[in-house]
Amino acid sequence: MKAEGPVRPEKTTGAPPVRRRDAGRSRELLLDAATELFTERGFERTTTRDIGERAGVDAALIARYFGGKTQLYIAVMRADSDGSAPADLLDEDRLRGLLSRTPHRGPGPVVRAALVPHDDPAVQDASRDQLYARLVTPLHERFARDSVPQPRLRAELAVAALTGILLARGSGALTELAAADPDELLDVVRHLLDATAAPG
Repeated sequence: MKAEGPVRPEKTTGAPPVRRRDAGRSRELLLDAATELFTERGFERTTTRDIGERAGVDAALIARYFGGKTQLYIAVMRADSDGSAPADLLDEDRLRGLLSRTPHRGPGPVVRAALVPHDDPAVQDASRDQLYARLVTPLHERFARDSVPQPRLRAELAVAALTGILLARGSGALTELAAADPDELLDVVRHLLDATAAPG
């Protein structure tokens, strides 16, 4: 039987082994990038390639981790929610938070859903669901407890007023409104929202 020769070591290129990117971190990067881009451009004007480039990862991972752009958009809308029922818009801390965040991040997808319809039915339905769950329903429930007439209609009017304020504040077109400190606006905006519950 012929003896086997010595085993030769495999040739190496000298390059370090490729490190696999952590899946959880990639998902987080995509979610953060999508949040920024959807806020800046909206759903239709944002591409998966844009999101991948902003995140610094392969855009194909959007399909792997989320299922597609639509599902990623829905994930973005749900990301700010911790699963608990949000305070209504007459809650001082809630209102201050919305007024504070908008000039820096712009109005998010949930606020945009009040004014911008989507061509994708799944996105439209999810946007509407989040709009009601986060903004309309808590205020509707308060108005109903306080026996305000037409509580849902009045809650929707209050949300329409606030989303208009947030969109104008985020755009910077109304310069004094955009530059105002949230505490300056708080009482004025709250009185405006309170007025939707006044009998008349």
